[in-house]
Amino acid sequence: MSRVLVDSNVLLDVITEDQRWAQWSSTALERCAEEDVLCINPVIYAEVSIGFERIEDLEAALPTDLVERLPIPYEAAFLAGKCFLDYRRRGGSRKSTLPDFFIGAHAAVQDMQLLTRDAARYRSCFPKLRLITPG
Repeated sequence: MSRVLVDSNVLLDVITEDQRWAQWSSTALERCAEEDVLCINPVIYAEVSIGFERIEDLEAALPTDLVERLPIPYEAAFLAGKCFLDYRRRGGSRKSTLPDFFIGAHAAVQDMQLLTRDAARYRSCFPKLRLITPG
């Protein structure tokens, strides 16, 4: 079984029952879970935590038997910094935050697919990264 890193936007779609994206995200998660191990890292966990008042509720939403929790390798942190710097030098938006680069670099360094709705930035900054995206 291979691993699929699940971006926070996909998890939040399902958790918040987003009208536009919940169905796509839920179906994509189910499909990936049939053949792969779904994974998150501390950055994804932190981004999803914003929607919860209590850690117990977050833990219930992201049970460890359904979502494997992985540490971010130092190689991924290094790559994230370099990709973020390159992005900014190319005129990238100041609104773009470093967490997305940690997520993309983590998937790239550990040769995981990334399940996300934010394909554009990941494709431009991590062109070899295998993405699972809408359409």
